[in-house]
Amino acid sequence: MVKYICKRLGMAVVTIWLVATLTFFLMNMVPGGPFLSEKAVSPKAMEALEAKYGLDKPLFEQYCTYMWDALHGDFGDSLKQRGRTVSSIIATKFPVSARIGGLAVLVAFCVGVPLGCLSAMKRGKVGDNIIIVIATCGIAVPNFVVCTLLMYTFGAKLGWLPTLGLSTWKHYIMPVTALAFYPTAYITRLMRSSMLDVLGQDYMRTARAKGLSQFVSLFKHALRNAILPVITYLGPLLAYTVTGSFIVEKIFTIPGLGGEFIGSITNRDYTVIMGTTIFLATLMILMNVVVDIVYKIVDPRINLK
Repeated sequence: MVKYICKRLGMAVVTIWLVATLTFFLMNMVPGGPFLSEKAVSPKAMEALEAKYGLDKPLFEQYCTYMWDALHGDFGDSLKQRGRTVSSIIATKFPVSARIGGLAVLVAFCVGVPLGCLSAMKRGKVGDNIIIVIATCGIAVPNFVVCTLLMYTFGAKLGWLPTLGLSTWKHYIMPVTALAFYPTAYITRLMRSSMLDVLGQDYMRTARAKGLSQFVSLFKHALRNAILPVITYLGPLLAYTVTGSFIVEKIFTIPGLGGEFIGSITNRDYTVIMGTTIFLATLMILMNVVVDIVYKIVDPRINLK
C-alpha cells in the first residue's frame, strides 16, 4: 500500500507539472495581454508594467522563473488586483466555495445512493419509473436553469429564501440545491445500474436462498460492491465542487473561487489563472489518489499495484 501511494504521488507531481506547463504556454499564445484593457496607458507606462511583473523577459525565462517560485509556494502577485497575491486570493475565496461544494456533495451522496437503491429494488414499478424520470431531468437540465427556477419560485414569487450572498444559513439552501441537483441525479442512475448488476450475481441469490431478509442482503452484501462506481465519481466531483461552480456562484453573487477564476480569464490575469489552475489540478489528482485508497478499504479484494 505504501509503495503504491508513493508511486501515485510521484505520478501526481508529474501530472501537475504537465498541467502547469501546458497552461502557461497556451495562455501566453493567446493574442493580447493583461494591461491592454487599461485606459490611457502610454507605451512607456506599458513597458514599466511589463518590466515590474517580468513580462518583458523571454517566454522561457518567464516560465522557469514562475515554476521555480511556484515550487516554493509563491504564485506571484495578481496583475489586476494590485497589492494582492494569488495565494491570498485562493486562501480567501476557497473556503467559501468549499463550504458550498462540500454541502452539495454531501447532499448528492445522501440522496442519490438511497434513491438508486430504492429504484433498483422497485425495478419496473411506478416508484422506479418516477425516480428515473427525475434523475433524467436532473442530468438534462443545466445548472443555470435550476438556479433560475429556484430564484423565481422561492426567492421572487414566494419570498421564502434570500437570493444573494451568504449571510445566513438560509442563503446556502438554493446554491447548494442547485449545485447538488446534477450530481444527485447522476449518482442515482449510477447507483441503480450498479445495484441491478450486483443483485443479479450468484452470491446474492445464495444469500436470499439462505433466508436473509431483503434489507440485510441489500445493505450488508450488495451495497458494499455496488457503491464502488459512486466512490470513483465522488473524487473528481468533490474536487470540482469545492473549488467552486462558476455558474452557481455568478448567479447567486457568491464571493467564491469560481467567480475569481472566471474574472481572471476575462481580465487576462495570468498569475491568478496559473495559480487557480494548479490548485484545481492538485486537488483533483489528490482526490483520485484518495479514491483509490478508499477503494481498497471498501473492498479488500482489490489488489493495488
